[in-house]
Amino acid sequence: MSVTAPVGFTATGVAAGAAPDGAPDLALVVNEGPGLAAAGVFTTNRVKGAPVLWTEQVLRGGAVAAVLVDAGCANACTGPLGFQDAHAAVEHTARLLDRDAARIALAATGPMGVRPAMDRLLPGVEAAAARLSEFGGDRAARAIMTTDTQPKTAAVRGGSGAGWTVGGMAKGGAMLAPSLATLLVVLTTDADLPAPELARALRAATRATFERIDADAVASPNDTVLLLASGASGIAPAPEEFAEAVRAVCADLARQLVKDAEGATKEIAVEVTGAVDEEQALTAARAVARDPLVKAALRAEDPAWPRVVAAVGASGAAVEPHRLAVAVNGVPVCRDGAPAEDAAAVDLRFREVRLTVDLGAGDRSASLWTTDWAAGAAR
Repeated sequence: MSVTAPVGFTATGVAAGAAPDGAPDLALVVNEGPGLAAAGVFTTNRVKGAPVLWTEQVLRGGAVAAVLVDAGCANACTGPLGFQDAHAAVEHTARLLDRDAARIALAATGPMGVRPAMDRLLPGVEAAAARLSEFGGDRAARAIMTTDTQPKTAAVRGGSGAGWTVGGMAKGGAMLAPSLATLLVVLTTDADLPAPELARALRAATRATFERIDADAVASPNDTVLLLASGASGIAPAPEEFAEAVRAVCADLARQLVKDAEGATKEIAVEVTGAVDEEQALTAARAVARDPLVKAALRAEDPAWPRVVAAVGASGAAVEPHRLAVAVNGVPVCRDGAPAEDAAAVDLRFREVRLTVDLGAGDRSASLWTTDWAAGAAR
């Protein structure tokens, strides 16, 4: 069900001493081959954590033999010494696995502005290397949790009897944002595909899934999504079929992230239709998803559709005010820019909420998921 669902991967999760309750906090995923092709998508924040800087270099070679994930320290905003720590952790991992350090990826989450405690990290790597298993995917998924309340895993088997699989694990709690935010994802496949094909499928999948979950508009310095291919199935699926499998796994994980978002009491689907183009539809949807007044209203189970209208109007997206329409959980509360049905008819007692906004300016649409968490709502 997780990163070891495809053939050719081993993994584990261990306690390296960062979690105060002794919970697992270090994961290791190893590509046993025969192929090592890989691709990645990283944060758009110009301030990048040392693990991202290292792994971006690794991905230039298009091959990854293993991924080390430290959930105890982000190692971000730590300067040259933090990068040296990242290098030391990777070199130690490479020696233990008898792999090339230039093919070891590193991802991390946790406190920023502090260097990792190497006296816990290096022994943790040793423990992980000794406990690798083809059944260790679930342990790895638990080890990357921070504010998550449950592990997030998914797997999809390629077409009927195709004989190849895509698996994955993710972590993410509060700060879900379009540039991936507090998000670490490791995807694996036993399909036999080159790095450029993996990169195309991964970029398309992240645009349609992880970039469509949004809560606070903050991009973390450590956002990382990796896709590794072992080629162990010996099958090279059609590009379209493979891309759809990757998208399906990412969509499953993204939905799990929203369900488990820290501080949230509502999962809010925002769909914008009637836009001039998809980008403007997304602009309007993000404006609604990020608006603290909209979040506060839905948290209080108040439809408050004028707040949605105000957010859309201020978004910069093209809108025809006299054709604007809003529905909340299927109830049309605004039509042609004016009140429609009684907003009291909207039932907001349940966790899932659907906001539909028609801009009346075109025929394009876009949708995303957000939550009711906001600084003001959390106080």
